[in-house]
Amino acid sequence: MSNEILNPILKGFNPDPSICQAGDDYYIATSTFEWFPGVQIHHSKDLANWDLVAQPLNRVSQLDMKGHPDSCGVWAPCLTYHNGLFWLIYTDVRAYQDDFKIAHNYLVTAESIEGPWSEPIFMNSSGFDPSLFHDDDGRQWFINVLWDHRPEASLNHNRPAKSFAGILLQEYDHEQQKLVGPIKNIFAGSDLGLVEGPHLFKRDGYYYLLTAEGGTFAYHAALFARSKTIDGPYEMDPEGHFLNSWQVPSSSLRRSGHSDMLELPNGDCYLVHLTGRPLPYRGRCVLGRETAIQKMSWSDDGWPRLAQGHVGPTDTIEGPFGGSAPERFQSQSLDFDEASLPIDFQTLRVPLGENNLTLKERPGYLRLKGAECPTSKYEQSLIARRQQAFCFTATTDIDVQPENIQQMAGLISYYNTGKFIYLYITHDPEQGRVLEIMMANMSGGSMSYPLGQRIPLPAEGEIGLRIDVDFDAWSCAWRHNGGQWQRLAIELDYSILADEFGAENFTGAFIGMACHDMSGARLPADFRQFSYQEREFMNRQQRADDC
Repeated sequence: MSNEILNPILKGFNPDPSICQAGDDYYIATSTFEWFPGVQIHHSKDLANWDLVAQPLNRVSQLDMKGHPDSCGVWAPCLTYHNGLFWLIYTDVRAYQDDFKIAHNYLVTAESIEGPWSEPIFMNSSGFDPSLFHDDDGRQWFINVLWDHRPEASLNHNRPAKSFAGILLQEYDHEQQKLVGPIKNIFAGSDLGLVEGPHLFKRDGYYYLLTAEGGTFAYHAALFARSKTIDGPYEMDPEGHFLNSWQVPSSSLRRSGHSDMLELPNGDCYLVHLTGRPLPYRGRCVLGRETAIQKMSWSDDGWPRLAQGHVGPTDTIEGPFGGSAPERFQSQSLDFDEASLPIDFQTLRVPLGENNLTLKERPGYLRLKGAECPTSKYEQSLIARRQQAFCFTATTDIDVQPENIQQMAGLISYYNTGKFIYLYITHDPEQGRVLEIMMANMSGGSMSYPLGQRIPLPAEGEIGLRIDVDFDAWSCAWRHNGGQWQRLAIELDYSILADEFGAENFTGAFIGMACHDMSGARLPADFRQFSYQEREFMNRQQRADDC
């Protein structure tokens, strides 16, 4: 038995954590952006081991993201438990990469974390990163970031965008199901700029406002301010940002900031925060922004501090409970004999009904029916899970008979519509069924085909596809009817599937199955199995020998 907690506690794309406690149970909600269902909720009994238990925004009436640009959708949910209800606040962002952000904030509630969750209550559209605070006098308060679209300089002294204009406070009346009363800007942030991600707490007569600053990349940070009254004025922690990564090179956890704090019944406090683990020697986070946890302490003059006594995160902390550490490597093997897919699989922007995805038409197979192209922001037949380790192998076996060049199905390493590597089976008018690789790397929106030639495949039978990822090296192999793997003599730069490559994005790498049919004939592709196995690093020769 050990009470050591290993970071990150939520590996892979799980950013913007919000934590709450209900009895002996702990829950963390994280952002999902364009992936459906919206919001991931993990559960734990010991703060060290976490299981995905709910994705509450699972109906189009709650979340309709068809046509949303990449990295829009669900931003920064806030999960609380109060008066026997779970309260989930979230932003649905429809645009963010110009002067205007189109962002609508909503509230849903549920008696059980598994749901059913209510239809959404509209809150406002003034900004993003909303939070709900339940005061001890029974009043409820809504806070979010004010977005200022005007061109003049305001709060941010570090980047050209100067639109993070402070934290707004307004009362919420649940009987009327709307915000009421005056709106007040309670905190402008520090000189680091880009103030966002607000959460409120109350302790010893003070309201504590926790915010993130500095952007979500290298200079991300977290800051406390406090006030005797909820609407301020708020004074900043005299020691400044209590959490950042740029001053602590010894930690593997970088870009640490956006956070939420939990106070246990005994007074101990823990902070969950966004973090990222760059590829060695590359500085790119293909795993996306993950969630870590730190223990907190309180200074003599009443300010929250990291228990380790400095401003940087640590890779391990002392937890409040004894327990076993999670397995170092995860694995998943599916043979599609269940009535539904595991909860960790998600789709892009919209749910896939039986017109796109079915486990019934051919028992023992997942059937995907081809929809729009791999760059579509409307309807893709693509189902995927997060990459959660730097090195892994994924495989599938597909029964598919494409009849024209517009039909394809295969295994895809996916970040967004501008960053993916697609190993797929398609049709060539002269060669028949062939294997191809398509790669998108943000270069003017054009696709590249790095194989240089199509690989002829047997005309009949299942084709197995395999992807091996070793840090920044992507390689692949294929097989026929479960036979010997045949490795392709190609190695691609996998680091393009990262936030830091190309345009500013916020998600992480996924691995999954896809079927596309630009002809509209809805080609069926039957997947017999899917496996995902995390492992130790393999060099080029070891990967060849493994086949």
